[in-house]
Amino acid sequence: MSATHVRSDDHLRPSRLRFSKMHGAGNDFVILDLRGDAALPDTDTLRRLADRHRGIGCDQVIAITDPRTPGSVAAYRIWNTDGSSAQQCGNGARCVAAWLRRDGAASARSFTLDSPAGAIEVTMHADDDVELAMTVPEFAPARIPLAMPTEAAAYDMDIDGERIRFGAASMGNPHALIEVPDITSASVTRISAALQASSVFPEGVNVGFAQVLSSDRIALRVVERGVGETLACGSGACAAVAILIRQGRVGRDVAVALPGGTLRIGWPRDDAPVRMRGPAAFVFEGEWFT
Repeated sequence: MSATHVRSDDHLRPSRLRFSKMHGAGNDFVILDLRGDAALPDTDTLRRLADRHRGIGCDQVIAITDPRTPGSVAAYRIWNTDGSSAQQCGNGARCVAAWLRRDGAASARSFTLDSPAGAIEVTMHADDDVELAMTVPEFAPARIPLAMPTEAAAYDMDIDGERIRFGAASMGNPHALIEVPDITSASVTRISAALQASSVFPEGVNVGFAQVLSSDRIALRVVERGVGETLACGSGACAAVAILIRQGRVGRDVAVALPGGTLRIGWPRDDAPVRMRGPAAFVFEGEWFT
């Protein structure tokens, strides 16, 4: 007698990935809860998730994972729309904090998260009002990394016959900042593409364009590596303020007006972490069929 065979169509059923869509000042994210033994998404999945026409759509995908260090509530990983890893994202970190507060994993007013660039301190002023102590900015070329022989407050570079002056810093990820007289008419696409393709930044770079409006307010646009121009960039706002403070252009507490909203950036002293305060908003929840 032959054995009875029970047919199953489980292998035909698509798997589901639960997600939250969030944004911080317009910088938008797909948040995945991958705590426990959940597998990280592969590059193809990341690209499809981020696709604004055929997927959910976002600037970055963020996975919440188990904490790496004692005392931290959770850790998180960040990927750009092209599937490449990112080291830091201030707007995304605020969204992670708000997600964990709603989830019940972070009930205290202050707690710590493990970011890809190290631990960051979170202060919840309200469920949608989050402050982060990011990191102490790095200006040494080797730490950015930047292929320049010596550290300077500003560097000069020729781009298509035009002399460009920029500052540079790392907030756990590399940033260049160009001060412009008018942010609306700046050659953002052309200059950022040239800097991002240049060997001067061997690991690529996020490129910011800042218009100083007063000693305590700037306007900023940021083109993120692996993403393009976004409505807001938290680490870019931190880097911009730190660079402009070193150049004597602004004070220690600055409102940064980005296309998607305003962030408050403070750097109390040179050896202290840069602090960033801003919004975190839930947009919708869903299941994505892989």
